[in-house]
Amino acid sequence: MTDAPPETTIFPMPRAAGRPFDPAPELARRSKEEPVSRVRLWDGTTPWLVTAYEDVRAVLADPRVGVDVAEPGFPHTNAVSKARDARMKTLMQMDAPEHTAHRRLLTADFMVKKMEALRPRIQRVVDDLIDDLLAGPNPADLVEALALPVPSLVICELLGVPYADRAFFQRVAGELVMDEGDPARALAAGEELNAYLEALVAAKSADPGEDVLSRLAVEQYGTGAMTLREIATMGQLLLVAGHDTTANMIALGTAALLANPGQLAAVRDGDPALVANAVEELLRYLSITHTEARRVAREDLEIGGRLIRKGEGIVVVKSTANRDPSAFPDPDVLDVRRRVRHHVAFGYGVHQCLGQPLARVELQVVYGTLYRRIPTLALATPPSELAFKQQAVFYGVRELPVTW
Repeated sequence: MTDAPPETTIFPMPRAAGRPFDPAPELARRSKEEPVSRVRLWDGTTPWLVTAYEDVRAVLADPRVGVDVAEPGFPHTNAVSKARDARMKTLMQMDAPEHTAHRRLLTADFMVKKMEALRPRIQRVVDDLIDDLLAGPNPADLVEALALPVPSLVICELLGVPYADRAFFQRVAGELVMDEGDPARALAAGEELNAYLEALVAAKSADPGEDVLSRLAVEQYGTGAMTLREIATMGQLLLVAGHDTTANMIALGTAALLANPGQLAAVRDGDPALVANAVEELLRYLSITHTEARRVAREDLEIGGRLIRKGEGIVVVKSTANRDPSAFPDPDVLDVRRRVRHHVAFGYGVHQCLGQPLARVELQVVYGTLYRRIPTLALATPPSELAFKQQAVFYGVRELPVTW
């Protein structure tokens, strides 16, 4: 059992032309032939790449593996994320017990029962947006007309952020989630959003409403348990991740279904149980976290027969784990009737996505409504002309021109 020599292959790797929904061929090869190997990042560092389903789950659940971005071996996504993480620490960069305490503050806000109670409101949002889409120009961009507004409206209402300010937070969010960019601009955008949220939380502490930020303003800021900046940083993570991830899944999932007419018909004509199942399969099939999960070893550990030493970085590849034939037979086939609730699209272990109950309800409502209400929905451009977000943290389409 010896360390593999550093690789020269740069991660993330390019996807194959004409196969926009599949992981990069080199990732697929490694998953089959060398599931734990070295890779080279943007800054020349050579962390471990973990690609197989069981190994991915093992790493994500192992308490000897952490997310502390201050560790010298942590595999930063890019210069932007490295600069931002040094300035702003969120749940995603916290290990226990700090992570446990901060996550507990939000757990009740995203419980399954509470998110299910939002379903009628989300349904009204989706129906209203589809009404507007049908009344507007044809063709239209589904990203602008539906994919982005649905989660933006919902997360704004949940947090208590005025939806009228969406252009502002969507702009700064764009600076924060791009894979390549100017660190100075990203830091400025992060500070701009934090300043906005700090002012909002301060106002809510004096005049609270029925929303997450109001509750934190009263219970945490009002008692001196948290500062305005700490609450604003927590709000920034929820706001940015809460709309960008689901927006990409709505559009990319629709593109994938349009490329698979039989699966689209099954979703369009299916009952709520089938639609819910289709959501899980699309999450598995697409695995939109393009830059994957980043970790660092806190102690020596063995994964897949390789010794990973304390202080070495680990890139945990959920997209190949979700295409591992040992866990998902015929994994490269989109099958909305497949039972795949054991996928790792939302992660695994203590850092599993906090907002997954909300994302599931939003996606179920959109997928269960859009194709039924617009049964003739089709791409308004050749699939080869779609522009994909190759350089973003979350994979998706920049625009999705559709007609009906």
